[in-house]
Amino acid sequence: MNSQFFEDEHFEKKDFSIDQFPQADYEACTFNNCNFSAVDLGGSKFTDCEFIECDLSNTKLSKTVIQDCSFSHCKMIGLRFDLCEGFGFSISATNCVLNHSSFFNVKTPNTNFSNTKLQNVDFTEAVLINSNFHACDFSEAIFENTNIEKADFREAINYSIDPENNKISRAHFSIPEVTGLLDKYQLKIE
Repeated sequence: MNSQFFEDEHFEKKDFSIDQFPQADYEACTFNNCNFSAVDLGGSKFTDCEFIECDLSNTKLSKTVIQDCSFSHCKMIGLRFDLCEGFGFSISATNCVLNHSSFFNVKTPNTNFSNTKLQNVDFTEAVLINSNFHACDFSEAIFENTNIEKADFREAINYSIDPENNKISRAHFSIPEVTGLLDKYQLKIE
C-alpha cells in the first residue's frame, strides 16, 4: 500500500511529465486534460477513477493497479496493460486512441471499448468474454488464442480474426466487416 491516498480529488490540466507524479492510491478521482506522457505510474493504484482528454502515451504501467477506471477522449498509445497487476483489472474506453498497446494475456471480461482506435494492438491470449467493441478500428490488431466469446464487434472495422485460433462462440459481427473472419483464406468475395 502506498503512503499517499487521494479520494474524490479532481486533477485539472496537470502536466505530470514535468511535475512529479506522486505514487499513491487514487480512489474515485478525476483527471481532466492531464499529461501523463512517458510518466512512470508503477506501483500506483487507481480505483473508480475517470480520465478525460488525457495523454497517457508510453506511460509505464509495471505493477500498476487499474480497477473500474474509465477513459474518454484519451490518447493512450503504446501502453503495456500486460504489465499491470492482473487482479481486478478493469477499464472502459470511449473515443480513445490505444494504438500499439498490449493486452497480452490480460483477463478483462465485460470490457467496454466504444468508438476507439485499437490499431496494432496485441490481444494475444487475452480473455475478453462479453466485451463490447462497438465502432472500434482494429487495423493490424493481433488476435491469437484470444477468448472473445459473446463479444460485440458490431460496427467495428478492419479486424482480422482466425476463428480456428480464437474462441468466438456467440460473438456478434456485422456485415460486411464479418468477412474479416475469412482473411486467412485469401478468398475473393464480390
